[in-house]
Amino acid sequence: MVRTSFEELDKVTRNRYEAVLIASQRARHINSMRLAQLERMAEEDISIDGRKVTSLALADLAAGKVKLRKPDRSE
Repeated sequence: MVRTSFEELDKVTRNRYEAVLIASQRARHINSMRLAQLERMAEEDISIDGRKVTSLALADLAAGKVKLRKPDRSE
């Protein structure tokens, strides 16, 4: 099991609220990819990662693999 500490997240984000927002967006993305894989399982031999999407999202955030996309306010 992957454990991500708040100290690791504090290094990457400005605060914990921002970390939660980024991790939730990443978890939704991972979940949608898994659902797409499940739909293709009948056709192909696909293995799906059994770890929790929130754990994966927090690990990706701590590793610096994901960043928060801020909306363009000039429009």
